[in-house]
Amino acid sequence: MPLWERETILPLHSIPLAVLRKNATQRHGVTRFQRGAHLSVLKTEDVETIDLHPKLLDDAWLDYARFVLYHEYLHALGNRFHDTNFRNLEQHWPHAGAERGREFTKYLRKRTATWLWVCTSCEKEYPRRRKANGRFRCRTCSTILIDVENLQETN
Repeated sequence: MPLWERETILPLHSIPLAVLRKNATQRHGVTRFQRGAHLSVLKTEDVETIDLHPKLLDDAWLDYARFVLYHEYLHALGNRFHDTNFRNLEQHWPHAGAERGREFTKYLRKRTATWLWVCTSCEKEYPRRRKANGRFRCRTCSTILIDVENLQETN
């Protein structure tokens, strides 16, 4: 990418990559800094590892995985917060896949859910780990949700 100078990104090659726990549903990637790193002045040398969700390594998610890795590299270059500067740098991502974050989160939630709370009116599904037992209503149409066992594979 023309935005980055070679000297700036060269240290990124030495950062070890690892994977998150497979049952994580909210986090797609994380940049882990070494203990004792001065958080006000983060440096690439202070990065211990960058972890990605193991499901991002499936062929279906590789375009989004590249974006998540780019996102984590922005953190590794010293951008700690998701502030305006960070979002501006993120906008320079030239490839497809950046828009798939919500889709990936939904996929993870449905994959790990034991139950689907289903609306009989609008057929909306809410993946959950416990039964609703008639205690909850649909956010869209206020119909009482029924419990359906999630039969999707959890591998």
